Amino acid sequence: MEIRPKSFRAPEIYGDFWFNSDPLPLSALHGSVILIDFWDYTSIGCLRGIPYLVEWDLRYREWGLVVIGVHTPHFGFARKAEAVSEAINRLGIGYPVVTDNQYLIWNAFGSQSWPGRFLIDRDGYVRYYYFGEGHYTEIERGIQVLLVEAGFHGELPMLMEPLRDTDRPGAVCYRTTPEIYTGYTRGSIGNVEGLNLDSTIEYVDQGIHVDGHFYLNGRWFIERDFIRYDGDPSSEGYILISYHALEVNAVINPEKERDFVFQIFQDGLPLPNELKGDDVTIDEKGHSVVRVTEGKLYNLVRNREFGEHTLKLMVNSSSFGIYAFSFVSALIPEALVSESG
Repeated sequence: MEIRPKSFRAPEIYGDFWFNSDPLPLSALHGSVILIDFWDYTSIGCLRGIPYLVEWDLRYREWGLVVIGVHTPHFGFARKAEAVSEAINRLGIGYPVVTDNQYLIWNAFGSQSWPGRFLIDRDGYVRYYYFGEGHYTEIERGIQVLLVEAGFHGELPMLMEPLRDTDRPGAVCYRTTPEIYTGYTRGSIGNVEGLNLDSTIEYVDQGIHVDGHFYLNGRWFIERDFIRYDGDPSSEGYILISYHALEVNAVINPEKERDFVFQIFQDGLPLPNELKGDDVTIDEKGHSVVRVTEGKLYNLVRNREFGEHTLKLMVNSSSFGIYAFSFVSALIPEALVSESG
């Protein structure tokens, strides 16, 4: 990896709420190596990287590494301190986390996407940064380089073994469907009715589906960052996507009452046990259902192989608000290349 010269001094951190620590001004951490992780608990890329940060914190804290998570929310409901605290506990995060609801820290660092990771040396200069998922081996190697620069002379541990085959240096993965957003600012709807600002529309799915778009049937209310089912509870509507991926996740929030369920179908059939995601259960009627009790990223499908499918979420609750779909890829075994390649 390339450790950059000392040209960009890290800005100070001014956040909203701190967890696992009192406020930590960077100026008080002179002499330490600092890893800043911009994350959001609704982002699959962030969540897949958290176990690495938790382990790096345990490995290198006593040798001078300070890991700070900056929770910059992608969606409005993720601004609540209580929800961030619950996510921290659920994910086993022991390092300090600060909320950045107004994007002050994000903008000061020039972060561009979730996740965004910055390595800061003992003198307060940003020496490495990377946006997006991956590069875990490079980041840990950078941590070790900067610790040695900071004066550590002991024996450093072996680099972490990748947690997934897709994380290995040189791994080449299939191209997935890009993340699909639903609100009127970025929503990629496929229905001819389109998206109207802050209004309820009666949608009809014409049955022709293109990868990377979502399709609605029934009455839906269109918000800035999400859409909400607005039909009669005695009827049902659905949102459908066509996708290429191994796994599918969706950001869903109960916009009114909590604790409701919706059904999920893949290629026109309920999900069998071997393909259902972590948040899917099979009810007594054999339906594959998801119970929504909080706003978060829901894991819907875990296919055995990468492939093309259609996914339909059948809903009847006016509390159902959906913000985005995200996808996970799989390794192309025959395309594995060396780290130097």
